[in-house]
Amino acid sequence: MAAKIILVAILVFSMGVPFGGYLLGRKREGSAKASLALGILLFFGTLAVADVMLFGGHIYAAQAADATADATAAAVASAEGWRYLAAALSTGLSCVGAGIAVASAASAAIGALSEDSGIMGKALIFVALAESIALYGLLISFSILG
Repeated sequence: MAAKIILVAILVFSMGVPFGGYLLGRKREGSAKASLALGILLFFGTLAVADVMLFGGHIYAAQAADATADATAAAVASAEGWRYLAAALSTGLSCVGAGIAVASAASAAIGALSEDSGIMGKALIFVALAESIALYGLLISFSILG
């Protein structure tokens, strides 16, 4: 229970500090970039602390058959958690990459279409290729979980 309270406190701290820094430094040039960088740093720091708290367990030598079964069940549960984390990361990061790629490709395609409307098919193919990155990440997450 204390670990949950600590984790919530760290999460609130990691969200409140950059927002407070932004509000206090609204008049300065570049304060938004600094608070964004601090927010990203604190978010990933919170993620690392949460990973250590969730997946950091103790492994003891088995004394009896019951202890061996308990250790095996704990190892299976830990491996299952890592599988879910890997699947979430592969899907999430590929979707972020696809979003960046689609933003670039779609804006370039709209600009090209404004000059020559005959290249609609080529422009659509490039946007679809950028979107396929997200589908690849989803397929990888299915293969990790399957």
